[in-house]
Amino acid sequence: MTQLAFEAVIFDMDGVITKTAITHTAAWKKMFDEYLQKRAVEHGEAFQEFTQKDYLAYVDGKPRYKGVTSFLESRNIELPFGDVSDEPGMETICGLGNRKNIAFNEVIARDGVEVYESTAQLLEDLTKAGIKLGVASSSKNCAPVLEAVDLLKTFGARVDGVVSAELGLHGKPEPDIFTTACEILGSTPSKSIVVEDAVSGVQAGAKGKFGLTLGIARENNEEELAENGADFVVTDLEEVGGIEGLNKLFLENLSK
Repeated sequence: MTQLAFEAVIFDMDGVITKTAITHTAAWKKMFDEYLQKRAVEHGEAFQEFTQKDYLAYVDGKPRYKGVTSFLESRNIELPFGDVSDEPGMETICGLGNRKNIAFNEVIARDGVEVYESTAQLLEDLTKAGIKLGVASSSKNCAPVLEAVDLLKTFGARVDGVVSAELGLHGKPEPDIFTTACEILGSTPSKSIVVEDAVSGVQAGAKGKFGLTLGIARENNEEELAENGADFVVTDLEEVGGIEGLNKLFLENLSK
């Protein structure tokens, strides 16, 4: 095998490792549509449903409460932040976020979790090659989801929504969770790769000055990912060509 130019790869989870981005979208839609319908009745507002476009623009990749805030701002709705312990029925940012989390876990419990085969294969190959692996996710469900698919121990670093709250890290599009994972692995951004499917995620990779930010366009959003910081964009990791292909992209990006 060719001498690899990179020493660490940090993966987002939802939509990159696991097929849970679809689950998140459904959970967000259920929560927001119910809330917007309630407002329509109580305030005489016209009901305008939460769409896939809303998910990608305001919620995807962001910490839960930041996603709630971002979407509500797009609809000119102001709510108190509340507290992370708020009951899911409370009309606060945290209350709505907690309601969404219940919907997400209900779907996971019912349907289970699927892994992208190409990602699982690349993780196996990278592990055999001695590459350091990290997972950086805004999700507070990261550990149980990875545990459910027997991948939690694959990663030498996990910086998720729980760890971010403990350490006071800024969420995407800031690079904190990626750079922190890099530090835990004993690597540097310039020698590391970020793999992301969200606009906020590739923005974070670019801000963190990683050697390569690879975008995965699961939502026909190749242009948006490229415009917001992805150095290269694919629709699935099978297009990369394994470790050799990943190394080639890394070297090509260094030479730009």
